[in-house]
Amino acid sequence: MKRVLLALSVVAILLPVCGASAQGQPAPVAGDFVLRDFRFTTGESLPVLKVHYTTLGEPRRDGNGVVRNAILILHGTGGTGRQFLSKNFAEVLFGPGQLLDATTHYLILPDGIGHGESSKPSDGLHAKFPRYAYADMVTAHYRLLTEGLKVNHLKLVMGTSMGGMQTWMWGETYPEFMDGLVPLASVPTQIAGRNRMWRRMLMDSIRDDPAWNGGDYTKQPPGLEGAIRILALMAGSTVQAQKDAPTRDGADALVVQQMRSRSTGVDANDMLYQFDASRDYDPSTSLDRITAPLLAINSADDLINPPELGLMEKLMPRVARGRYVLLPITSDTRGHGTHSWPVIWQGFFKEWLTGVKER
Repeated sequence: MKRVLLALSVVAILLPVCGASAQGQPAPVAGDFVLRDFRFTTGESLPVLKVHYTTLGEPRRDGNGVVRNAILILHGTGGTGRQFLSKNFAEVLFGPGQLLDATTHYLILPDGIGHGESSKPSDGLHAKFPRYAYADMVTAHYRLLTEGLKVNHLKLVMGTSMGGMQTWMWGETYPEFMDGLVPLASVPTQIAGRNRMWRRMLMDSIRDDPAWNGGDYTKQPPGLEGAIRILALMAGSTVQAQKDAPTRDGADALVVQQMRSRSTGVDANDMLYQFDASRDYDPSTSLDRITAPLLAINSADDLINPPELGLMEKLMPRVARGRYVLLPITSDTRGHGTHSWPVIWQGFFKEWLTGVKER
């Protein structure tokens, strides 16, 4: 099918007031970028692919028309761009005088394919939705920037978890497009060992449930609950769980609370596709293509990316201008979720950011 290079429709709306629109900060604005006849790496295509996004601030161009203040922030599996408007993230980084001050930067927070308000299986195609991969998500976001928002350069690409994995891919795929890269809670190599095992268990919990019915269910299959339980265990923090639930009864109550909060609005097909998208992720073969300065930050209590494997120590020497920080376990770290608490790692980010030069 012929690929139409540009078909853009933007619906700009003011989002509800939240932490990121506190006094002195620009209000977040949302829009949709529509791509016609988008072709996926599998060879499948969609006649209409919608990429939803939120922005804060305005782009600023130099004398040559190059955007110099744009920052792309990419969310994790199952998340959305609007998660970065939360108090624990936006009020630490986006406020006046802070590291990513929204009054001086142009912050772009997109929803990945299959997530949030971007096109996804639960919109109606169910299991007939194209089997997207991370490369498709990176391509769609690149086109959002260049064709939709007219951004021809990024000051920074930052991502958490899945977004961190895609940050490595951005550095390899578009090495001259950004001044710097900050992947959080990620490792630039094929997902294997326990990391692959728990993802496979999660997906099997959905697919092996007869009620899933090949994706054509009328109500959420019970296997979705099992998948959410697996995710809750892997993404959580041992220290924080003990603080929140220091007794047996407290732990039981926390399970109920977490299942209630994590299950809200979750669709089985969407979740299945989101985790399947990591199947061919492996930037380890092209790390030498990354030319921009890169700061990778992981936490020592991350069960998804356990430091005892020594993977980062083996891979980072291949990143010409890379730096790796492993955060020690403290009473404040939150396992894999430490990526969403910049109060813990902003000191390293600030130090590194001062050395990043425009390209």
